[in-house]
Amino acid sequence: MCFGWNPLSGQTSRIVPYKTIDSTVLNLEVIAPETYGEQGKRPAMIFFFGGGWNGGSRNQFRPHAEYFAQKGLICFLADYRIKNKHGTSPFVSLMDAKSAVRFIKSNAHDFGVDTAKIIAAGGSAGGHLAAATAVINSYNDPEDNLEISARPAALVLFNPVIDNGPGGYGFERIGMAYKDFSPLHNILPGVPPTIFFLGTDDKLIPVETAEYYRIVMEKAGSRCDLFLYEGQGHGFFNHGKEPFYSKTVKETDAFLKSINLIDN
Repeated sequence: MCFGWNPLSGQTSRIVPYKTIDSTVLNLEVIAPETYGEQGKRPAMIFFFGGGWNGGSRNQFRPHAEYFAQKGLICFLADYRIKNKHGTSPFVSLMDAKSAVRFIKSNAHDFGVDTAKIIAAGGSAGGHLAAATAVINSYNDPEDNLEISARPAALVLFNPVIDNGPGGYGFERIGMAYKDFSPLHNILPGVPPTIFFLGTDDKLIPVETAEYYRIVMEKAGSRCDLFLYEGQGHGFFNHGKEPFYSKTVKETDAFLKSINLIDN
């Protein structure tokens, strides 16, 4: 493990490899309060970047991680395999996402993480991965310890591609495997509480899909707070896109406080 730059005063950052496949090394970047090892177990938040399972970078959610580290969370920016870089499928991306959550749980003592308080977050295809860690039972790396659940305690989803069925995002790549890959089609009782952000002009995720997701979640007995932002398109929440970056971070903060995953 190597320590890197300090993103903000009072924070530390380090790069931790969580998975090696042949010559490919996948990393977690850990952004945490400087004193995180001195105050027992803390909640954690893992972020999965967007990019259609094709591209993207863990830098997308760095500002979010820095913000929530200030709030006392141990934050992780996750690499995962993508088509443009690794020639892989969305199914492999999901395997890696689940491996990342399991790695955090299996090394919780070293990180100072409370395994019962891990939040999965992501945008677009990364939102799919976050949601899928909670609801999809398939697509586990056979090298993982499958006795460790990949399910998080809560979900923060930024315009996630939660419908991969016919007419949904990515069906041309997923095909009939959507039945055990698409979060919308796998909601059962016990899904973690979720906050869901979407712009009403998103060309990839229809408002109707998000509203139906919320309905199915609530029918299953799970909380799903849906926030719609008028006239906004895909990626409206990213850092620098004000006022929506600040608005969505504020709503996420309030949501996590409401379920006792942030204290201040």
